[in-house]
Amino acid sequence: MTASALTRPGERDRLSTKITELDWRLVALLCLVAFVGTAMLYSIAGGDWQPWAIKHAIRFGLLLVVMLGLAMLHPKWWFRAAYPLYGVLLLLVLMIEFTPLGYVAGGARNWLNLGFIRIQPAEFMKLGLVLALARWYHSHTAQEARWSWKLLIPAGMIGVPFILVAKQPDLGSAMIIGLTGGAIMVVAGLSWRVIAAGAVAAAAIIPPFVMFGMKEYQRNRVLTFLSPESDPSGTGYNIIQSKIALGSGGVLGKGYGLGSQSQLEFLPERHTDFIFSTVAEEFGFVGSFGLIACYIAIILISLRIASLAHSHFGRVAAAGMTAFFALFVLINGAMVMGLAPVVGVPMPLLSYGGSSMMTVMIGFGLILSTRVHRYAELPKGQGLF
Repeated sequence: MTASALTRPGERDRLSTKITELDWRLVALLCLVAFVGTAMLYSIAGGDWQPWAIKHAIRFGLLLVVMLGLAMLHPKWWFRAAYPLYGVLLLLVLMIEFTPLGYVAGGARNWLNLGFIRIQPAEFMKLGLVLALARWYHSHTAQEARWSWKLLIPAGMIGVPFILVAKQPDLGSAMIIGLTGGAIMVVAGLSWRVIAAGAVAAAAIIPPFVMFGMKEYQRNRVLTFLSPESDPSGTGYNIIQSKIALGSGGVLGKGYGLGSQSQLEFLPERHTDFIFSTVAEEFGFVGSFGLIACYIAIILISLRIASLAHSHFGRVAAAGMTAFFALFVLINGAMVMGLAPVVGVPMPLLSYGGSSMMTVMIGFGLILSTRVHRYAELPKGQGLF
């Protein structure tokens, strides 16, 4: 007999019961990673709460409350919001390209100035994509998810924002969008023959795309990744300094606040993309391994939550959000170790940045909502509402 059969009707709708159903291990791990991020930002600033640490801590505190509030929402509200949210976010991405509201920051036209607020729609597009794909797969059979002409629809849902974001150009966000969408299609049951054919096609397309489809500075990043020593004071500088920071920490590190690469500002973007290198320099292999272990635990717990959901929407959405988070960790980790090109992907909850943290925390709100309402069933159907 399942736990749902032992629960009185309506009892799970009580707020007190929902709070007890939260996975507090996951909440604690998220708080721990954010605490480490705050501590490292304090260290990087030379033992000062300004300009990064205090803002990072306040943002996380506020978003923690938002996350817990979203966890109380019944999955039907996430389900109903999926398509409208995707449509609105796609419209915002289009506005960057075709209206004067889009503006350039950091070399890419990926920000939207709405007057009262400036946002980066590509960050939230990842969230909207996961929800929209989860709703689409919820309304289709396992056979259609495995192999069918209807798969052109989710492929288009992934491809359109991928192309628009890559054109900005924001290679890091485009990569996350494409890989997250691909991961959801695999989780939903895509045929292994299609996966193999896609891998072969990607291997054939990537080299000419790098040489002829990328802007010059993007192509330099990729080529420099293969041989950073060829331009140590130019395009290879970031990777070389990151490797020095990683290696100089040794087993136990130089000590908190004593990382020369970050304190003396040799390490570029030390508060955002390369903050993990600072962790390795100050706390060594032991500290960085402990941090990675926290990330792995977060991913495994989230996957377990996805597997327990009764609704197909809940399973796919929670697994998609987990894949989105895992890709951030994997790509940033590979980037700072010199195993991948520098594409501007932050380490979640560790790096300084409001848009990225907000997207991640909303995503975990969905995952926790799936945990709290794991016995919820959602109707089939393809209508908008």
